[in-house]
Amino acid sequence: MGFRKIASTLAVASALALPAGLAEAAGTVEVLHWWTSGGEAKAVGELKKAFEAQGGKWVDSPIAGGGGDAAMTALRARVVAGDPPTAVQLKGPGIQEWAEQGVLADVQDVAEQEKWDDKLPKVLAGIMKYDGNYVAAPVNIHRVDWIWANPAVLAKVGAQMPTTWDEFNATADKLKAAGITPLAHGGQPWQDATLFEVIALGVGGPEFYKKALVELDQDALSGDTMVKVFDQLRKLRGYVDPNFSGRDWNLATAMVMRGEAAFQIMGDWAKGEFLAAGKVPGKDFLCAAAPGKGFILNSDSLVFFKVSDKDEQEGQKVLASLTMSPDFQKSFNLAKGSIPANTTVPLDDFDECAKKSKEDLQQAIAADSLVPSMAHEMAVSRTVRGEFMDLVTNFFNSDMSSQDAAKNLAAAVKRGQQL
Repeated sequence: MGFRKIASTLAVASALALPAGLAEAAGTVEVLHWWTSGGEAKAVGELKKAFEAQGGKWVDSPIAGGGGDAAMTALRARVVAGDPPTAVQLKGPGIQEWAEQGVLADVQDVAEQEKWDDKLPKVLAGIMKYDGNYVAAPVNIHRVDWIWANPAVLAKVGAQMPTTWDEFNATADKLKAAGITPLAHGGQPWQDATLFEVIALGVGGPEFYKKALVELDQDALSGDTMVKVFDQLRKLRGYVDPNFSGRDWNLATAMVMRGEAAFQIMGDWAKGEFLAAGKVPGKDFLCAAAPGKGFILNSDSLVFFKVSDKDEQEGQKVLASLTMSPDFQKSFNLAKGSIPANTTVPLDDFDECAKKSKEDLQQAIAADSLVPSMAHEMAVSRTVRGEFMDLVTNFFNSDMSSQDAAKNLAAAVKRGQQL
């Protein structure tokens, strides 16, 4: 379908819970996103079904590629051409960057009528706003710092789920000695950066994480703690299989499913893959928070771009309301592996991993140890994130020393801030 404007008229029946005045609305929507893997495609399919249940038509503009880098390239071309999509999967500082360019539309009227401020964690609500108005609707809360495991593989070496990095390393050494790949990993920059930030939280703790990966403090970036972070990342490099380079994250998840590897360190979108394959948590796969006293936040959202057509403007309001509705938040997150961004949605039908995620989220908010993901565009600009990823991937695929890596990282981040 290319990137041409796709018009789809959405007839919304009164059964859909919408703000006053929208019950009879019809709208035109096109959504650009990168939810393309099995679990993700199933999740976004729930939004498609919700629209179609109202008699409307849903047409995707999917751009494959984990992390959304390809989608952002396509989006920039669309906006420059004066042909923006109605809504786009976006997150973190990227929302503010687009808003500063004057190309986003707000859905504040919908948010006020539906009391979004009362339903979202404060830190997440702030990310969804620009100049005090909502320009985005969050679909979920992802936790990045998870370890997933195949219990049958762990049983082969008499191992349990690790609670410290020393325990992880000891178990990985046993697995390696038994001829089993300890860590399923895809050698893509954003996946390398995911390992890096999970280790940064586990080795340095939330305060170090904030200083280094959010505030970009030069002393934290170049200091002894960061050297230890790279030391642990070097250990993980020794636990992946020879064919890891370029592997997509969902194929790494499949390695754990099939018993070809013991662990994967990845956000809870990996759980969506297990569930889509009919796997049962606690039986077919295990979940545990990675070592560290905190919670790395990632959240997907739909961001609304300025469009001139009245039908499209109405469609944005319909889409915003539907995105935050309890029914959609429940069905989407059951499929995606995450938990609802709308905190009023009960988790009765969710699995044990999701319930642990919400419990840990609440504890992290109370302890001020909820930290935004650098690797997944919640913490820093895309330019600075790019510098992190380049340096981390270079380290992961070379014999660079940890001391040089820390020193080079500080210089790279400073360079990224100046661009």
